[in-house]
Amino acid sequence: SSFGFIGIAVIVAVIVGQDLVDAGINGLPVGWLLDGLKTPDHLSVAVGRVRHVGEIVAAVIAEDRYLAEDAAGLVEVDYGTLPSVADIADALKPGAPTVHDDAPGNVCFEWSIGDKDATDAAFAEAAQTVSLTLRNQRLVANAIEPRASLAQFNAGTEEYTLYTTSQNPHVHRLLLAAFILGIPEHKLRVISPDIGGGFGSKIFNYPEEVIVLHAARKLNRSVKWTAKRSESFLSDSQGRDHATEAELAVDGSGQVTGLRVKTLAAMGAYLTTFAPAVPTYLYGTLMSGQYALPNIYCEVTGVFSHTVPVDAYRVQEFGLDVVYDVLHVFAGNAIVHVQRRVHYGFGEVQIQPADGSVIPKDDVTLRVRRARLSLEVVHGHARASSSPGRSPSRSICTM
Repeated sequence: SSFGFIGIAVIVAVIVGQDLVDAGINGLPVGWLLDGLKTPDHLSVAVGRVRHVGEIVAAVIAEDRYLAEDAAGLVEVDYGTLPSVADIADALKPGAPTVHDDAPGNVCFEWSIGDKDATDAAFAEAAQTVSLTLRNQRLVANAIEPRASLAQFNAGTEEYTLYTTSQNPHVHRLLLAAFILGIPEHKLRVISPDIGGGFGSKIFNYPEEVIVLHAARKLNRSVKWTAKRSESFLSDSQGRDHATEAELAVDGSGQVTGLRVKTLAAMGAYLTTFAPAVPTYLYGTLMSGQYALPNIYCEVTGVFSHTVPVDAYRVQEFGLDVVYDVLHVFAGNAIVHVQRRVHYGFGEVQIQPADGSVIPKDDVTLRVRRARLSLEVVHGHARASSSPGRSPSRSICTM
């Protein structure tokens, strides 16, 4: 609705989710698909139900920011309390509250990579195995500057211009035009100035971009939105939140013969642009790290919960060196010899690890340099742990 008084600062419009639906605006799309992936609707403004703290229920547009904030504080929402679940392990338990009706058991996807039979055989024949539970905690993406968007609409040419803090403006334009607004791509110009840092959190489409584009057309005026720091903590896609069980198999000579990894990966309440890719192809294909392991099998379950969506934040590191460190505690200095044998060698054109990925020559060289540095650190701890009165140390060396 539009209301206000001529001649003074006024509230220009209030937009709710049904307004966007009636205007033919679609939900936020998923840019990476997997077999069996559940993709529930992700509307820019909620309709009927909210599924996490920070989900948008209304947008207030005014002549100045202060009036808009005051008016937003007067919005009354008639919430009915529903059961919820935040922890990914709890979300998979029988009888857990369901986040989406079309994702039974809160399972978003089940994905695997590697040779399961060969890896299981390596463990069956192993002289020793070691297992470790790893918790890669959820984190809030906290860029130097928060997100912001400014939209303009030219009624004469029916063209939009969006200034936004995007790390990937070409993807923004494609998804906003073709999938959300339903317009030809050349009718939308996306300009990405200095974005104030991102670390991955500004790659995705966000609801606020859709809202300002719709409002600019509806009002035939420029519309701007800038997040507060506290708002970003509730609205920006977050990172990681993995629960992992990892196992290594070792033969009688100390050679690592197999790696098995099983991970529960939080998706939050909705899928965002690249969310399914992050714990699968940007995680499962990195299992070997800088080591040439003969047998790897990784399985990942994506889990919905009533939490802020999770997407890319830097890289989804797997703590293989932590598992090696545990092996060192059990096997003593043998870990040093194990690592010497499994490093990738210089001069190889490419490496195809057991998980099926291919590593170019230049990347192999970089990984070997990292591995040598890691070896020196682990070797140092191996000596220290064998000294009288010293307990075994645990460390991760990353660059």
